Amino acid sequence: MGHTERIGITLGDPAGIGPEIVALALAAAQPAQRARVVVFGDRALLERGAAHAGVELPGDVEIADCGQAPAAELIQPGQPSALAGAAQVAYLEAALAAAGRGEIAGLVTAPISKSTARAADFGFTGHTDFLASRLGADRVAMMFAGPRLKVVLATTHIGLMEVGAALTVDRIANATLMGVEALRRDFGVASPRVGVLGLNPHAGEGGIFGGEEAAVIQPAIELCRRRLPGVTLTGPLVPDAAFRKELDLYVAMYHDQGLIPVKLVDFEQAVNVTLGLPIVRTSPDHGVAYDIAGSGRARPASFIAALDLCERLVDARALSPAP
Repeated sequence: MGHTERIGITLGDPAGIGPEIVALALAAAQPAQRARVVVFGDRALLERGAAHAGVELPGDVEIADCGQAPAAELIQPGQPSALAGAAQVAYLEAALAAAGRGEIAGLVTAPISKSTARAADFGFTGHTDFLASRLGADRVAMMFAGPRLKVVLATTHIGLMEVGAALTVDRIANATLMGVEALRRDFGVASPRVGVLGLNPHAGEGGIFGGEEAAVIQPAIELCRRRLPGVTLTGPLVPDAAFRKELDLYVAMYHDQGLIPVKLVDFEQAVNVTLGLPIVRTSPDHGVAYDIAGSGRARPASFIAALDLCERLVDARALSPAP
């Protein structure tokens, strides 16, 4: 096994449940999986997370300490702070530097706090934008992959009032094309069935409830049909009924349109996958959970799913690299 097959883990916001779910996942992992992993964080904070979670941190875990340990006693679970914000950014920077050196082929990110990260001069809306910028990715897309549903988003973390103006033919087509590429390369779906959702109630009802379906969504579908032979592509689908269809991929127009059904049917098993990066990146589909941090109630199921999927995708892409 070469060094490029290694997987990094970032500890996320150390005031959230990141240290606990990382410790729980590592304690549950098989030795062969732990041997592939390097944690970008601080040992003191990870060990404290293990103690809160009621597990012992395995002795074979490799930790790349990121120099935030002097602040460990000042960072308290459930209490967002500038120190915690700076720490989570430092972990990401260290992981991305390792990726740039070819030392890791995959990255699993524990949740960050966007507000405290911004206070630490983190000038991005979230992980996805940051990773795309640092890794030089021109096109990225956010996919959520669970046992029952796989959803890719045309827009991500923007206000609901901004969605209509943000939707373009290129943006919708980009999400669709990258989602299909991921299905084929990463998930082994040779002839995908894909549904593209409408934006408005009843998918616009012929323009009565909005014009986005005719103006941008339908043209994006036609563009993708020309570029995706062998793919069954349907839409614009009526959003409130779309997820009753048996499809391999759903293309949602905005964040909650796609995430509400995913979290309803695949909660704790769905994984966020960033498409378009030169490395595999996955994360759990939940946030920092300040309300339960340090209480021992954090559940690692989604993070374990993210780690397992990252390992699987790293191996799949090693066998079938992107063209």
